[in-house]
Amino acid sequence: MKTIRIRIFTILSLFIILLFPWIFYVGGHFIETKSFNLGVPADSRMTQIITGITGLILAFIIVAFAIRRYILIPLEKMSQCARQISEGDLDIQIPYSRISEIAEVHDGFNVMAESLKESFQKQIELEDERRFVMAAVAHDLRTPLFALRGYLDGLENGIADSPEKKAKYLAVCKEKSAQLDRLAEELFTFAKTEYLEMELNENIIDFSLVLKNSIESLSPQAKQKDITIIADNLTCDCNIKGDSHLLERAMNNLIENAVRHTPRNGKILITCNRDDNQVNFTIQDTGEGFSAEDLPRLFEPLYRGEASRNRSTGGAGLGLTISQRIIRLHGGDLIADNNPEGGALLKGRVPLNSNFY
Repeated sequence: MKTIRIRIFTILSLFIILLFPWIFYVGGHFIETKSFNLGVPADSRMTQIITGITGLILAFIIVAFAIRRYILIPLEKMSQCARQISEGDLDIQIPYSRISEIAEVHDGFNVMAESLKESFQKQIELEDERRFVMAAVAHDLRTPLFALRGYLDGLENGIADSPEKKAKYLAVCKEKSAQLDRLAEELFTFAKTEYLEMELNENIIDFSLVLKNSIESLSPQAKQKDITIIADNLTCDCNIKGDSHLLERAMNNLIENAVRHTPRNGKILITCNRDDNQVNFTIQDTGEGFSAEDLPRLFEPLYRGEASRNRSTGGAGLGLTISQRIIRLHGGDLIADNNPEGGALLKGRVPLNSNFY
């Protein structure tokens, strides 16, 4: 809808106030003299005076109507809307105005209301997620704690009455405590990436060395399942600016996830190479891969597909989420897919340090 500036509106209003009495005066003169020639004498000036006053009143009525409709009503409504917003009611409707300045304020109010709606909706979603996280954490912590308490009670009550049983009970207790430690570490990292400011301890590092360190740290777990980790084409000099500890944590999560879901005697293929301005890496396993239902939700916090919901693995469903967020903190990204030949395929990228390309 076309609008006019308030200065032009004021000039038009003054023009109407000045024009209408003159037009009506000329009309009254024509009624008296049957001529538009103002030099023709009339028997009485009363008709011209009355019509002139009528024109002035009509001009004031028209201008007052326009001011009320296009200025006063929108301003009053904006004042009401401001009070509504202050009370948390964002369902506001402001009448449109042909005055440009008021129309701009009208658009600003609408944008503000929409932004506040989105903000409140996001706040509600975050609160729902927080409650969900608390419930999921309580559930995940309760399982190993319950098992740990049961085995400790067994040791205390003498149920483990032989060295072999005691060793078995102690091994289970150690396993469950490691599970709890891993859960706590995952939840702490998740909280830092989601709710707290995470400061990166940035240095110039070789990303291929980060991958090699992660492969080395997880090789014992892979050997227990006779899984072969093939580090193919780990290009050197993939220098990036980042936090080596966090990036190694991200790679550990990804490789550990691959080891967990690769069957015995399987293989895990890891590649790393540099492009024009970024480092590309892939982690591919020979496991069951991701289902079509899981793929869109893999990086959601605490999401676990049907094949990986087993609490005995000790995961909280945060490994992939944490890895993606760490990589995004470094300006890169991580996506998941299935290899056409079978198995899961994780592909990531991290920008190279600007001094090295």
